[in-house]
Amino acid sequence: MSEQSRHRPAKPYRRPKKDPVRILAFEALRAVDERDAYANLVLPPLLKKAREKDDFDGRDAALATELVYGTLRRQGTYDAIIAACIDRPLREVDPPVLDVLALGAHQLLGTRIPTHAAVSASVELARVVLGDGRAKFVNAVLRKISQHDMDAWLERVAPPYDEDAEDHLAVVHSHPRWIVSALWDSLGGGRAGIEDLLEADNERPEVTLVARPGRSTTGELTDVLGADSVLPGRWSPYAVRLAEGGEPGAIEAVRDGRAGVQDEGSQLVAIALADAPLEGSDERWLDGCAGPGGKAALLGALAAGRGASLLAAEKQPHRARLVERALAGNPGPYQVVAADGTRPPWREGVFDRVLVDVPCSGLGALRRRPEARWRRRPSDLEGFAPLQRELLREALKAVRVGGVVGYATCSPHLAETRVVVDDVLRGRGGPAVEAEWVDARPLMPGVPALGDGPDVQLWPHLHGTDAMYLALLRRTA
Repeated sequence: MSEQSRHRPAKPYRRPKKDPVRILAFEALRAVDERDAYANLVLPPLLKKAREKDDFDGRDAALATELVYGTLRRQGTYDAIIAACIDRPLREVDPPVLDVLALGAHQLLGTRIPTHAAVSASVELARVVLGDGRAKFVNAVLRKISQHDMDAWLERVAPPYDEDAEDHLAVVHSHPRWIVSALWDSLGGGRAGIEDLLEADNERPEVTLVARPGRSTTGELTDVLGADSVLPGRWSPYAVRLAEGGEPGAIEAVRDGRAGVQDEGSQLVAIALADAPLEGSDERWLDGCAGPGGKAALLGALAAGRGASLLAAEKQPHRARLVERALAGNPGPYQVVAADGTRPPWREGVFDRVLVDVPCSGLGALRRRPEARWRRRPSDLEGFAPLQRELLREALKAVRVGGVVGYATCSPHLAETRVVVDDVLRGRGGPAVEAEWVDARPLMPGVPALGDGPDVQLWPHLHGTDAMYLALLRRTA
């Protein structure tokens, strides 16, 4: 050590700068990881609390939202890149450190934040939430990541498409390999279609409202929000899309239940069941899996317009209360019960129309719940399968001869869609119920690319909706 350096005064310790936006994003990611929470449930209360402080505005909220959802959507890709920049297995890195690294990687590779700002802000975050020691590790890794852009990193970490197509797509588009395989099987076709679908899963979905018939109209919503702030629905006559996102809870019609937040795919499912041709009575409708109440509210409004009543059943009492809240103020008669659709309290053959939107893997809503792709396992499908079949069997028993059942699920996985319906109709795993297919395609007028029928599979990249599935069945005996 030189005489000069021996007597040079040490740099005074500088406290890390607390960035409320990035701290909030980190807290949201930790909640998702530690509590298996969903970002769409964790983030709003965190943002509300932050807005109560004078130094957190709308731009801050937008950035925090982008950091959380963008990091979750691209988690698989960022993990592969981070793994290439460290000298130990990824599983040996503490999860909070990985969250800070992923947030930093997203700022470097997935946003327009300048490189220096992305690195320095991430290191400051690390100092606040991890400590100075681990912040040095974060700094070293992020500086390595900053040496290449996203395209260059993908060339390095993704296997060539020609050698392993599914693994290539999994890394490039940040989906688990098994989900890539399942979606490709369901979609069919070549490379272009599956890449379009996976890209659509990584896009931020629009906020879509439903104007519940007899209670509000799309015109009313447009007038209240302003024509510059809304877009008409693509397919549903009751849909309005918020052009700039925004907070639906601030809209009076949403607060009082005359309108609701609902994807157009869900609207189309309810409308198709309501419009399916019937002979004879059309007075009693059933929603057998009604929670949390979006489809039930639309069905109840449509039923009221025809003088029909709706029974909405939900097994979980807390979700049944959500259904009651959604249906409150419905113009026609309805009843909400906490009941198990596999052991129903109602008599057989008493309903004219029945909807069962069954519990499923949720692979059709990965745009809205990006973290679900990293939680689900192929074995989960085995757990859902018996329940889905039993719910459909009981729905077919509940409807009268000549009545119509709608089997819906927010998943395009064949094991949750066509296979379930075929098994029930053919008596596999239980008694067969005599029923025939009803072509659902004419009941979604104007909607393109609905396939060969008679069932319908909607897609994010083709229709701008969640990947909702619908099969319509008429009981014949």
